Amino acid sequence: MMTRDYGNPSSSHTMGRQAKAALDAARQNIAAALGTGAEVYFTSGGTEADNWAVLGAAELCSRQGRHIITTQIEHDAVRKPVQHLERKGWEVTCLSPDKTGGITAEAFAAALREDTVLASVMLVNNETGAINPIEEMTREIKRRGLNTLFHTDAVQGFMKIPFTAKSLGADMISLSAHKIHGPKGIGALYIKSGLRLPPFLLGGGQEREMRSGTEALPSAAGFGEAVRLAENERAETSARVREIHAFAVSLLREQLPGAVILSSGDCLRQSPYILSISLPGYKSEVLMNSLEAEGIYVSKSSACKKGARSHVLDAMKLPNAVIDGALRVSFSEFSTQEEAAYFVQKLSAAAQKLYKVLK
Repeated sequence: MMTRDYGNPSSSHTMGRQAKAALDAARQNIAAALGTGAEVYFTSGGTEADNWAVLGAAELCSRQGRHIITTQIEHDAVRKPVQHLERKGWEVTCLSPDKTGGITAEAFAAALREDTVLASVMLVNNETGAINPIEEMTREIKRRGLNTLFHTDAVQGFMKIPFTAKSLGADMISLSAHKIHGPKGIGALYIKSGLRLPPFLLGGGQEREMRSGTEALPSAAGFGEAVRLAENERAETSARVREIHAFAVSLLREQLPGAVILSSGDCLRQSPYILSISLPGYKSEVLMNSLEAEGIYVSKSSACKKGARSHVLDAMKLPNAVIDGALRVSFSEFSTQEEAAYFVQKLSAAAQKLYKVLK
């Protein structure tokens, strides 16, 4: 796309038409994976998609009501736009997670009101892997006959857990390429057919006049190709990752009995791609440095927080010692059981070494 089909998709000459065809093919791959038509708009990533959904829906519906439902476990790409609206006078109900780190359908139903114009609840939490019951939440909106728009940040769930736009019932769905081995800096927002959000960027009218600016064609094409490759082995990959996750948990319980497993992955409400654990009494940063010296890279919370304390674990009301010793481990289709065993071995060795130092 950078060296051969580098035309501008908006140009009418041959190179432009070839570029447009590549852009359309990428969009169709993503739409097909969502089980929908062409209601997919490219963005610069999940953050832009979240901002567009939250701020655009609020602008669209501000005359109908000014109540928003969201959660304490959302990514900052949702939390901060909602906080921005709250400062401008919007009323926000922020739901607390249960002990698994997820939001219950009952809690959502209790918060839903006649003047609720927007709800934003993530599909899979990026720190604990907790899967929220989006389908039950959107069904409750329909059951009550409300006009509430529903947005879900599905960045951690897309191509990893089974869903379609129809099964979720969401009006807006945020996606990102780099979570499925696509390029960084490209994402997408699904907007339900018939819903016309205000354009996010004004200018030349690209993305059907919804997001102006010359399209990032190489990144978009890479996103579409990543979806195509993931689609071919989605079920097999998910099953293999779940086995690796379970294997890692079993080793942790055997070799580090003092570890707290925050996301065991042994139920349908948790993604196997994320393992959240804690070693109370230790510091996350120290453990991370020890693991990094062995070629193992984990984090303590979302990478976007740049090492800051996890607001998700805070919201779960976990003890400070658990939060301070927390680690987030990510698995992918390229992970192996040998790598999982190596991780547990090195984490156990680091804990023993640090214990002697602390003692």
